[in-house]
Amino acid sequence: MKRIVVVFGFFLFAVAVIGVGTLSQQRAQAQGGRGRGPSPELQASMARQADLEKSTPQLQITEEVLPLVVPGHTIGETEGVSKNSKGHLFVYSRTGTSGISRGGTAAELFEFDDKLKFVKQWGPDNYAASFAHSVRVDKYDNVWMVDEGSNMIVKFDPNGMVKMTLGRKPEAIDYLEEFVERGEKREERFPVGTMGTFNRETDITWDSHDDIYVSDGYGNSRLVKIRKDGTWVKVIGTRGSGPDQFNTPHGIASDANDNIYVADRGNRRIKVYDTDLNLKKTIDVVGAPWTVCTTKGPTQYLYSGDGNTGKIYKVDMNGKLLGWAQTSLGHGQSSCLIHEIHCESETVIYKGDCSTWTVEKITVKGGA
Repeated sequence: MKRIVVVFGFFLFAVAVIGVGTLSQQRAQAQGGRGRGPSPELQASMARQADLEKSTPQLQITEEVLPLVVPGHTIGETEGVSKNSKGHLFVYSRTGTSGISRGGTAAELFEFDDKLKFVKQWGPDNYAASFAHSVRVDKYDNVWMVDEGSNMIVKFDPNGMVKMTLGRKPEAIDYLEEFVERGEKREERFPVGTMGTFNRETDITWDSHDDIYVSDGYGNSRLVKIRKDGTWVKVIGTRGSGPDQFNTPHGIASDANDNIYVADRGNRRIKVYDTDLNLKKTIDVVGAPWTVCTTKGPTQYLYSGDGNTGKIYKVDMNGKLLGWAQTSLGHGQSSCLIHEIHCESETVIYKGDCSTWTVEKITVKGGA
């Protein structure tokens, strides 16, 4: 019994250190370095973005904080937001009941109806719910839960039944034996990923044939294509700033022409691929893109959100910046102001974040 307690204590300590490292990495990335302030390259990029915004119309918007209530519970960080065809809102929240300061499970998926009344929690106590990152609903109203902590994606059908799982959660006993009991270390911070497994994946989208595309992620730095039956087809990308490299691919979306938009956050660009994962173009007019979504209808637009600044950008499909808007002020927070956005229409955007504990409905009234 004493050995188990000691090992578990070391495990919690290891988790705490990992948690600190993760937060430090995010802060350093926002500054463009390892905590030493913005690099000259980042300063130049930020200056170019500021000049571009001065010559671009500012969108006039309204922000509505949605009164979402889970009976007997509290919504935490609203990492993922998405809606289905019935107008129901899904929120993948970093909240839970484990009560551990560092390393506790923080992932619960909630559904609210079109009047914002709580409906249910999806997949309660499921093995893949570890550290929430995003949620997306496909055209069939299947709900896809993207969890960076478990390295897994779970597909629920409209009734809440699990229909597919992608990736696999590292087994806790293997972790304890490898890193605690034997004291081993993983020296490679950004490894080249293997087929069939994720490394802190971030988001998911689909093409018109229902094939799956995943931004993967904090560890693997790549774009993954998976057939609709779950067969892994192709991956592209390593860590870096080259044409087919990524520095935290943090979001992904697709359009009606099967273009795949990858939010390459650390490189401050959106990279556009075809369905064979050939790079078509790069869009660098949106600051640091944390999340992207495309509107529906005959004329589509691309929206992107910068979590560092709280700004949302509207871009045409040729990559021209049409307008921008400032969001998320007055909440007492200064970072992680946008984490995921959902495009309901050209003028209505839903926003979740990892600092204000709110979901906002943003209505664009004019300006572009």
